[in-house]
Amino acid sequence: MDYHQKILEEIRKYKPNSQAEKKYKRQIINFLANNEDDYLRTNSKGHLTASAWIVNHQGDKILLHHHQALDKWIQLGGHLEEGELIEEAALREAAEESGLNSLSVVEQKIFDLDVHKIPAVKKQAEHFHYDLRVLLQADAGEELEKSSESKNLKWIDLNRVDNYVDEESVLRMLRKTKMKI
Repeated sequence: MDYHQKILEEIRKYKPNSQAEKKYKRQIINFLANNEDDYLRTNSKGHLTASAWIVNHQGDKILLHHHQALDKWIQLGGHLEEGELIEEAALREAAEESGLNSLSVVEQKIFDLDVHKIPAVKKQAEHFHYDLRVLLQADAGEELEKSSESKNLKWIDLNRVDNYVDEESVLRMLRKTKMKI
């Protein structure tokens, strides 16, 4: 089975818990079906991305970054690369954007799905991110290293995340996290 099929199988197994995620699941499966050979960053209309929803070991803090280009607090993440599965991409992106070495996958399955429009920036036209989110864990005591993609990087108390974020997709992951603890 190739990477495309493995990713598609993982998405099909995912059980959405909201109407929004049911819609996103259909959109992502449709995107993959119509872009079997071009679902990565080379597709100018849209591409798969992997996000890392990172909790500390105690489960009471979330690592977010103030995204440089989007100017808002969101989870870490980015584009899948050729030959990468979802968890691999989420771990790689999280490490690149945070400097953390203690990252680990909490569950070997998708945590959340989202489809969102990315505005035109510099030489890149407006496009869609078909985002596959993975629940990761890390040591909040480890030193953070901010990447060029971030204005700031911060562990935020679970009960204060909504002071930083008004993005529904992030708040949805926050609600899921609170239900787990």
